[in-house]
Amino acid sequence: MRVSLEWLREWVDPGQDVPGLANALTMAGLEIEAIERAAPEMSGIVVGKVESVEKHPDADKLRVCTVAAGAETLQIVCGASNVRAGMLAPLARVGARLPDGTVIKKAKLRGVESFGMLCSARELGLSEDGSGLLELPDDLPVGEDLVAALALDDTVFDIALTPNRGDCMSVLGVAREVAAARRQSLNGPSIAQVAATIEDTFPIRLENSGCPKFVGRVIRGLRAGAQSPLWMRERLRRAGLRPVSAVVDVTNYVMLELGQPMHAYDLQSLTGSIVVRAAQAGETLELLDGRTVELSPDVMVIADERAPLGLAGIMGGEASGISDATTDVFLEVAYFEPAAIAGRARRYGLLTDAAQRFERGVDPQLQERAIERATRLLLDCAGGSPGPVTVARTGAGVTQTPSIRLRHERVQRVLGTTIAPDVVVDCLRRLGMTVESSGAPPALNWQVQAPSWRFDVRIEEDLIEEVARLYGFDRIPEVDAVGAQILVECTEARVRTERAADLLVDRGYQEAITYSFTDAASQAVLHPDEPALALANPISAELGVMRVSLWPGLVHALRENQRRQQTRVRLFECGRRFDATGKETEVIAGIACGPVSAEQWDAPARAADFFDIKADVEALLTLTGEPDAFRFVAERHPALHPGQSARIYRGEQAVGWLGAMHPERARRLDLTYPVFLFELETMIGLAARIPKYAEISRFPAIRRDIAVIVADEVPAEALRDVVRESGGALLTEVAVLSVYRGQQIDKGKKSIALGLHLQDTSRTLTDQEADAIVARVVEALSRQLGASIRDK
Repeated sequence: MRVSLEWLREWVDPGQDVPGLANALTMAGLEIEAIERAAPEMSGIVVGKVESVEKHPDADKLRVCTVAAGAETLQIVCGASNVRAGMLAPLARVGARLPDGTVIKKAKLRGVESFGMLCSARELGLSEDGSGLLELPDDLPVGEDLVAALALDDTVFDIALTPNRGDCMSVLGVAREVAAARRQSLNGPSIAQVAATIEDTFPIRLENSGCPKFVGRVIRGLRAGAQSPLWMRERLRRAGLRPVSAVVDVTNYVMLELGQPMHAYDLQSLTGSIVVRAAQAGETLELLDGRTVELSPDVMVIADERAPLGLAGIMGGEASGISDATTDVFLEVAYFEPAAIAGRARRYGLLTDAAQRFERGVDPQLQERAIERATRLLLDCAGGSPGPVTVARTGAGVTQTPSIRLRHERVQRVLGTTIAPDVVVDCLRRLGMTVESSGAPPALNWQVQAPSWRFDVRIEEDLIEEVARLYGFDRIPEVDAVGAQILVECTEARVRTERAADLLVDRGYQEAITYSFTDAASQAVLHPDEPALALANPISAELGVMRVSLWPGLVHALRENQRRQQTRVRLFECGRRFDATGKETEVIAGIACGPVSAEQWDAPARAADFFDIKADVEALLTLTGEPDAFRFVAERHPALHPGQSARIYRGEQAVGWLGAMHPERARRLDLTYPVFLFELETMIGLAARIPKYAEISRFPAIRRDIAVIVADEVPAEALRDVVRESGGALLTEVAVLSVYRGQQIDKGKKSIALGLHLQDTSRTLTDQEADAIVARVVEALSRQLGASIRDK
């Protein structure tokens, strides 16, 4: 929510201490994310009045203008198509500096001297419109500095509102907070009833309980194609909205000012009456953004007697939209129950200002006031004749805020400090609440009625929070908690997630935190055969399903890094994945691309490969205390390269995957470098062997090295398993020393050198005993794997 302080001053006095105001609002729960200037830096630009326009003697598209700039009159050569005598426009005099850094100098254009430049809105950084000069209001003083004339030195607050504070999604809502915090009264513009000058009305029929109140008005005879005044366009721009036309701008302006979304229909496109109803199965609607959506019965629509006109509380339809030819309009100002709107916009991939406000709750007493405000502004902008206001209500009526019992003792106990009763009452009344007291200390109670715009105040603790906000969180003293200090249980039977994360950080990875929900299409690229759990109410269409692994989120993070020219990326995440039934599995996953190490002078650059990432995974598995329990078995995964894909087993149980991303998948996901992925289930994969005492031998060890030739497809792990099994208790360690393929080895075979460490805890082994163990090992390798001793 972007709020201009110049606009805010119409309602309340925010003072001159901008940082102080920002801090006060933040401490009251309205976090100020950014403080920005309303316009870019510029200087030397004044309000100029074009007194005469002559054709350039040597250029058809240029005009020679005489422009008054206060005490002086200047000759300006201008090429704008809309320049005319009598208009006011921004004049950059010689020496002026534009927002892009350009300094205006005296120039000669086709032989005619020009002592400055008349400016468009684009040249001033005020909009993207560069089609002509920015026309200024006729009442501005000629020669006045433009920054002062248009209040371009205004400050804009970018406010991050929590979902419960829908009442602050307007200038009025923020003004209420400022007034309450600073003990001021609200002023605001006068909003009086606009008398009807014609009798025209349009029938309204409510058939859905989600819309208990609908206010409408017909206005005829508007000037076709009328534009809103500059002051309104500027306020819309500062709030982040693009000006469109007088009718559209007025509805947006009232929404930003009062917090009441509105919609305007071209009256000529309506048939019969306005009907608020549930959509019928199979109905379709073309929205204002050009998309056509299929409606479902749980969606409320605004319709006429022929077809739906718009998604209620979300977006209007193209067929009844306002155009430059529109002269007659029907204004809609409705109240929709939050539950009737919540989630519907996101279902269609929409995030509109109207939906955001209706989902959080709009003041049900605001509609008549909003339509009168919009009528007056529209008549001032585009003329026209208004009809009478029509108000339609259902029998159920709007939801009322509850009456809540508040106990003084409870306030002090929850906040942990002493607050006088009159302070509690003062805080609540400054927020517009009705407070009636009963009882006496220490059993003092109040019955509190929240105002109609505070949908978030429902229970006693909500009132206590409001007292704390206005009293000041910084005034509540810090008190040490009184209670038993219970140490968290720590087990040796499992590697802590924090320890695993520390190891990956030590190996050059950075921890990422991604959403548990993801884009269905991107996830299907990596996991085409795994159904995902769809969200009933996603926050956006791109986050519509639960993740079946952590890879989609990590891939998205990697892609964003690569787009920012990061060639070496190592990311990991600890989190949960979800299957189609909602079952959760805790995993640790990682993604890597780029060179093995950062660029440096003492080592040549080398791209990471499968075995570099396998080493990182093996380091993780070593934390369990029994790395030999794990096996890497070549298996296929849809997301991984067929020749560089391995499934990780602990014993006979699969616990994870490791591999290079399939090149086709990488291309579809817009990744530009070879990418490696791993994922490991932590419950089984990081279960640790509890340490046990083992005696350290006082006697020397004997080492024997052997080189065996086996078929190329026999993994080294299989050799180690056979050696351990046949070597017996005296074999303490088996190490793979080398792997060789070459001219001295038959095609389809390889040579693997193994180092065997032999030791006893009670005596020194003899050579004969060591040779017997080696012979037993060689015989087992030959019998089980077809291995033979390499003799050369």
